[in-house]
Amino acid sequence: MSGEAGAGSGLGRLQAVLEDLGNVVVAFSGGADSAFLAAVAHRVLGPDRARCVTAVSPSLAPDEEAHCRALAAEWGLTWSTVETAEMDDPAYVANGPDRCARCKDALMAVLGPVAVSQSATVVLGVNTDDLGDHRPGQAAAAAAGARFPLVDAGLSKEDVRAASRHLGLRTWDRPAGACLASRVPYGTPVTPPTLRSVARAEAGLRALGFRDVRVRHHGTVARVEVGEAELARALDVRESLVEAVKGAGYAYVALDLEGFRSGSLNRVLEADPGPLARPGPAPA
Repeated sequence: MSGEAGAGSGLGRLQAVLEDLGNVVVAFSGGADSAFLAAVAHRVLGPDRARCVTAVSPSLAPDEEAHCRALAAEWGLTWSTVETAEMDDPAYVANGPDRCARCKDALMAVLGPVAVSQSATVVLGVNTDDLGDHRPGQAAAAAAGARFPLVDAGLSKEDVRAASRHLGLRTWDRPAGACLASRVPYGTPVTPPTLRSVARAEAGLRALGFRDVRVRHHGTVARVEVGEAELARALDVRESLVEAVKGAGYAYVALDLEGFRSGSLNRVLEADPGPLARPGPAPA
């Protein structure tokens, strides 16, 4: 997709997918993808047939829930929250390579009944670029009946951003996000205190003006990833950066010179895949 015409064609395809579904429950995290999907579903299907639900758990940063609430009010979305219980699953806490599948199981366990009560389909903001990385949660969600309208419409991340900008959505350039558990290396237990430390450290770095930020949790060490263009500035404000991260409870702060990479902790799986996610149908 490129320019106004490209954005329009992508929107047309997505509109057709949503009209075919007829009634949806959008898993609304507030990121560029789910926000775009929610906004278009709301416009195409109306408030009674497009319901947006934000899953709240320790893996969702508090400022992300506030962001979702603000967007819903601003755009007039039919919006609510539900609590998910992935932390009650010992396999999720153990944090094996299938953690994302366990998370999506918990998500679908609460969104599924909402969808059934509305004769609706659960839809997730997965785009075509998301299909290449190790993301077992997608297969788990699909196996539980979720659909991926952005994929069905052939929309990439760049397409989503272009179409969002075309519609005037302020989320068009929102930095990529992921649940806080994605900052914890496989095999390291996921606990609420760990997630709170990550959330606090990342909030502190965003307060310093950094956009693309990940704080990877390595015990007492925080490995900080910022956008490649922001690496020089990270050194310029080194003392403030260290103060922000240590204030979240870390004893040591390491700046990753490779910069921000989505899914960087999946690199260990390339060398030793181990017990990957359970088999399941590939997203359509």
